[in-house]
This record gives sequence, C-alpha cells and structure tokens, in this order.
Amino acid sequence: MRRSVKFTKMHGIGNDFVVLDGLGSELPPLDAFAARFGDRHKGIGFDQLLVLRASKAADFRMEIFNAEGGQVEMCGNGIRALFKYLRDRGFTDREEIAVETLGGVVRPRWVGEDRVAVDMGPPVLAPAKIPTRLGEGDGPVLDAPLEILGRSLRVSCVSMGNPHAVVYVDDVDAYPVSEVGRAIEIDDAFPNRVNVEFVQTVTRERLRQRTWERGVGETLACGSGACAVAVASVLRGVAGPRLVVELRGGELDIEWPGGDASVIMTGPAAEVFSGRVDFEEA
Repeated sequence: MRRSVKFTKMHGIGNDFVVLDGLGSELPPLDAFAARFGDRHKGIGFDQLLVLRASKAADFRMEIFNAEGGQVEMCGNGIRALFKYLRDRGFTDREEIAVETLGGVVRPRWVGEDRVAVDMGPPVLAPAKIPTRLGEGDGPVLDAPLEILGRSLRVSCVSMGNPHAVVYVDDVDAYPVSEVGRAIEIDDAFPNRVNVEFVQTVTRERLRQRTWERGVGETLACGSGACAVAVASVLRGVAGPRLVVELRGGELDIEWPGGDASVIMTGPAAEVFSGRVDFEEA
C-alpha cells in the first residue's frame, strides 16, 4: 500500500530531524520509514526521526528513531525542535510543557527568539543504569580504562536518559572520531551500545565536543551528549557549574550544580522546510 506522509525538517545547531505528527494522522511503520528516508542521498536525510504522540504521563510524548531505524531513548536537541514545532502549529501556547520519552519526562521552556531551555533531569551515574560494565556500585564512572583499537583510553560514563561515553582528548579536531567512536559504540562494555563524546577542555567555562552517535555516525551536535560532557567535566573537576559547549553545528549553554540537581540545557531550534513523501508499505 502506498501512503502519502507529511513531514517537517528541523534542526538544533545542525543536529537534524524529521518530525511526523502522530496525533492527527495514521503513520506508516516507523522503523521502516526511518531506514528508508534517513539516507541523505536516497531519502530526506536526518539524524533522528521524531514522532509526536499523545501521552498519559505528560502533555505530549516524543518517540525517537535513529537513521538506521532503531528506537532510542532521548534526544536533547530533538526536544527543543519538537517544542518549536508544537508552538508554531498551535498545539500549545504555554511557556513550559512536559514531554514523555523512553528516557523519562523532560521539560522544555520557551526563552524567546527560538531558544529553548530544557530541564533534562538529574544525570544517571550508576553503571548498571547507564548501562555500562565499566565500574560498579553507585558510580560515578570516571576515567575508567578501556582498550580500543590498540589505544589505551580513559572513559567517563553518564546517562541523560540515553547512554554516553566521554573521552577527553588534546585536539578534538584532529582526533579520529569516526574510527574510535564506531569501535566504542559497539564495545562489550556497553550492553545497549553507546553515544561517544570526544571533548577538549578550553577553559573551566568552555569545552569543545565532537559526537559519534549510535546508529547514526558523527553528528554536528548532540544535546544530551553536551549535558553528559558537562556532568563528567564537573565531576572530574575540570569545569564549573555553568559552561558553554562548542559543537560543530553551534553552541549550547549547560548548567549543572552537582548532586541530584537537574541538568539545564539551553539552545536554539529551527524549522527548515515541510513536504510530503510517498511510502510504499510492504
């Protein structure tokens, strides 16, 4: 059966998405749709597919699929994009809402000029809950040794609703992110695979980051990854509670005072275009 599907292309500092409205229309199988149209040469091209749904636990629910078709738990840049989508189309006029995800309920707040602050909740530091086989007990997992491709790495692990491995490097631009990131993503130390952040410390208030995203590859930005980097950096004593994370697509402001406090991420969201595609269902 052939189905015409309306979509909206959006991005948050280069981390790009296709948004589908699952409130007002019937949608095709989402894993197959993501795998078909996530390709940048033969499809629309995106890092994640975001699907708007009704929720019993929050104001709305966001389902997230990577470009390979696998469902994932959380996307910080995607939350900002979805909130702009909701406001622009009159689904809500509130300044703050709650959005249910597989990684928990997060709360985006409109701060003006297409900028959104997101309460990402407190970080998860216990290894079993991240999950990772590095470390034990309540954590945190900081600078744990990991042998990858003949390299002796030190890895810090944090979950922001999805798992992240943070590696500090001297020169993030020169680092072989694709080679090492791909190997870490599928390493046995991470039962659900992992997003990998490569970080260069500039000052205590500024970090530079590149991200290898599981099921996607290197992306221009990763909001939940920037939050994980901030948490790891505060815990390691190399950053203060307020910092700017420079990503290849732009900058995010991150605040985390430590302890059980929420991580607050602030950044822009933008719409690119809308359209329709024909999807042939098996």
